[in-house]
Amino acid sequence: MRVPTATHTERDWLIHEIAPDFEIEDVWEIPAGLTPETFPLAVQDLAAGDPSDSPSAVSRFLFAVRWWLGRVFSWDDAGRGTDGRVASLAERLPADLRATAPEAGPASPFTPLYLTDDEYATELANATVHGVLHLSIAPGEQGYVTRMAVLVRPNGRAGRFYMALIKPFRYAFVYPPLVRQFSAQWSRHGEA
Repeated sequence: MRVPTATHTERDWLIHEIAPDFEIEDVWEIPAGLTPETFPLAVQDLAAGDPSDSPSAVSRFLFAVRWWLGRVFSWDDAGRGTDGRVASLAERLPADLRATAPEAGPASPFTPLYLTDDEYATELANATVHGVLHLSIAPGEQGYVTRMAVLVRPNGRAGRFYMALIKPFRYAFVYPPLVRQFSAQWSRHGEA
């Protein structure tokens, strides 16, 4: 379920220090029952996964369209991401956090940044946007609450236009099935 941005900003997450120039695009709560002991297992699942391998046919189709558009418009070409257009946020990490996150799977377009006891961040950059997927757990009224936040820094007007254009598709067809997938997958680790 989508939750207010304040649920992310009110906590003193490390990502706020690492990416203060990024905008919080979305925050979602994932009913998974994760704990500090099971959080790393969920992170391993996420890092090893492929975002275009959703159980949702619509979501898979939208990811396929996005990757096709990336090829047509060269959005994902070499030099368009953290290998040229922007510096990786890994350069902003304290030395003790480097190499704390599990390696990404071969199909993942994300580059893991860091893992702590209660947060994980991974980044993606291309010609349209530099984005961060932030996963966290925090004490709640009934155990721990798992949240996923998406932070972005669009690349100019074209990046802002692209983000505005895909917003309704993200809310209707990408995030809801993704949250359901994560909830089902991670609940086997948690208490839910």
